[in-house]
Amino acid sequence: MSRIKLVVLDMAGTTVADDGLVEQAFGAAAERLGVEPGSADHAEKLDYVRATMGESKISVFRHLFGDETRAQQANTAFEEAYGSLVDAGHIAPVPGAREAVERLRGDGRRVVLTTGFARVTQDAILAAVGWQDLVELTLCPADAGGRGRPYPDMVLAALLRTGAADAVQEIAVAGDTSYDMLSGVRSGASVVAGVLTGAHGADQLTSHGATHILRSVEELPGLLAREGR
Repeated sequence: MSRIKLVVLDMAGTTVADDGLVEQAFGAAAERLGVEPGSADHAEKLDYVRATMGESKISVFRHLFGDETRAQQANTAFEEAYGSLVDAGHIAPVPGAREAVERLRGDGRRVVLTTGFARVTQDAILAAVGWQDLVELTLCPADAGGRGRPYPDMVLAALLRTGAADAVQEIAVAGDTSYDMLSGVRSGASVVAGVLTGAHGADQLTSHGATHILRSVEELPGLLAREGR
């Protein structure tokens, strides 16, 4: 087994607890675009949002609203609503997440934080939890060519930008959604860990390629150490 040299971690739901803020922000965005709260259309769109947690949000809105203008309007409204919730203090680190990152780095591994949000929202989250200097690199879909999960682009961008690993087998990916798992598998990472602190359960994570299921990202450093990775 290859030693893990690069660890790519999702943010909301994996290292940061947002307590349903994505759904709240979606509700605000949908209402701004004329989707009536409580309607069948709203319920159908919300189900899609839940199923695609982890995906680039603009991609989600392109699917839901069809034309680019409406998708961009929805995305802007979503980011504004989510940012307001973050500013109001409705976000916090997952217990033990910071310590896990620090242990991973202390073990000689490089750590990158990724998100499906836009850069402005990612920066707001990092500021809210005081993590601006926790890792050397953070990535959003726009930083990796515009495609977010389930594509492998952000994981591979992390490898290219850090130069931390000699092969994709030396990468570990951790996240809370099926799209995190698909992104990890498609990147060639040898460890694709699903955590149970966010959107999706063990069965869904496993069916989308998780090599390990963890109660929390807090367990990841110990897992790698036990497996001699």
